[in-house]
Amino acid sequence: MEPDSVIEDKTIELMCSVPRSLWLGCANLVESMCALSCLQSMPSVRCLQISNGTSSVIVSRKRPSEGNYQKEKDLCIKYFDQWSESDQVEFVEHLISRMCHYQHGHINSYLKPMLQRDFITALPEQGLDHIAENILSYLDARSLCAAELVCKEWQRVISEGMLWKKLIERMVRTDPLWKGLSERRGWDQYLFKNRPTDGPPNSFYRSLYPKIIQDIETIESNWRCGRHNLQRIQCRSENSKGVYCLQYDDEKIISGLRDNSIKIWDKSSLECLKVLTGHTGSVLCLQYDERVIVTGSSDSTVRVWDVNTGEVLNTLIHHNEAVLHLRFSNGLMVTCSKDRSIAVWDMASATDITLRRVLVGHRAAVNVVDFDDKYIVSASGDRTIKVWSTSTCEFVRTLNGHKRGIACLQYRDRLVVSGSSDNTIRLWDIECGACLRVLEGHEELVRCIRFDNKRIVSGAYDGKIKVWDLQAALDPRAPASTLCLRTLVEHSGRVFRLQFDEFQIISSSHDDTILIWDFLNVPPSAQNETRSPSRTYTYISR
Repeated sequence: MEPDSVIEDKTIELMCSVPRSLWLGCANLVESMCALSCLQSMPSVRCLQISNGTSSVIVSRKRPSEGNYQKEKDLCIKYFDQWSESDQVEFVEHLISRMCHYQHGHINSYLKPMLQRDFITALPEQGLDHIAENILSYLDARSLCAAELVCKEWQRVISEGMLWKKLIERMVRTDPLWKGLSERRGWDQYLFKNRPTDGPPNSFYRSLYPKIIQDIETIESNWRCGRHNLQRIQCRSENSKGVYCLQYDDEKIISGLRDNSIKIWDKSSLECLKVLTGHTGSVLCLQYDERVIVTGSSDSTVRVWDVNTGEVLNTLIHHNEAVLHLRFSNGLMVTCSKDRSIAVWDMASATDITLRRVLVGHRAAVNVVDFDDKYIVSASGDRTIKVWSTSTCEFVRTLNGHKRGIACLQYRDRLVVSGSSDNTIRLWDIECGACLRVLEGHEELVRCIRFDNKRIVSGAYDGKIKVWDLQAALDPRAPASTLCLRTLVEHSGRVFRLQFDEFQIISSSHDDTILIWDFLNVPPSAQNETRSPSRTYTYISR
């Protein structure tokens, strides 16, 4: 007799050549051997010896003569056709359950193309064109290009459904860069029309899309390369020179000056439209909306002006020293002062403003405040940033890290970005108080800072404006040397305040000027410079 080990090896070898379904249920080696013995004794099973010495088991099923098979098949189909749909399904399920694995594979290959449906073509045939259009309207530009190439019917649905127009409209609704570009380039007049007859055909929007992408890539490249068109407003202050604060929109720029005045400028012609007087000290901070301008001054007062007429509507006398910064939104206003305090006001209207709470905790002048529905954030010359609850006005936490006083700050969502007289910029997580990144590069006090979803823009007493990559700054793996994208040098004095959007920076300085850095309308001569990597949009042309 052969040793047990030899028998086991042969058994395993034979099992490997047998379909798994024949031996998978065996509990042990003895059962497996019994199963194989039974197989070998069956007339329908033959055990062949292959030339390489291995065994192979072939399971064959005897098939009746071709004539009998054809008759039996026709009879089965006859009965099958007489059954109800549910009976047919039950019969086929039972039939499939009696088949082996490789037969299931053949059936699957046969069924797969039958189960596929060109629903985009089929839906219009049922009078459901709008559903086909709605499905394809969720595609991005690359996918929409590919869909046009599927067949003529798909191309017809895309064209008649004006899907390129809908894609552009979706981008304008969701991306401020697209929205701003549509207004500045004038193609917003072709969007959001209720009737298709009100606008150009789909081909117009299809050709417009790549032009928009090219425009966006050029703008992003201009930001990274520092290419811009510069406009300058000379403020011509009568006494002491300097523009401490500003805010702008598409029509105007409102600035607060060291000579105690507020000047309103036409953004297109750069002419001074109006001068508001009343403060007896420098205008250090301001904010406006569609109804009022609110200003804070070194004369310790806060004044509220009618934005259209320039009339003084209210004067708030509370702080003991200069009002250094203020913010208002949704019926709430927060002011801060050199007197180390923060005042929280309920702002029912321009003439109905009442003091809710005074926040005390800083040990030096409070230079800047910002807030949302959750937190009030303040920064001080005492080197700290303090966080307060907006609803209760209770102290929450202190952010420590700057080596010297903090001059500027912006807060949005969880992110706080601050600038200091230690010449650095710090990024903070407001919820845990952690410093996420320190940006170094300015040579003097960082006086103003703003950020959006892509970039940080800072201005300092060294007269320079720096543009930083925000997303890279939030990535701890990004090298510090890659964070500053561009340094802009045009001011001849300290940069006091700046604001920016997707297309421009507007800054003010001790040199008594307001500069408009336009990254959209750049002269052709400047466009010939080498382009740098830009924000990526994908468009595939046919």
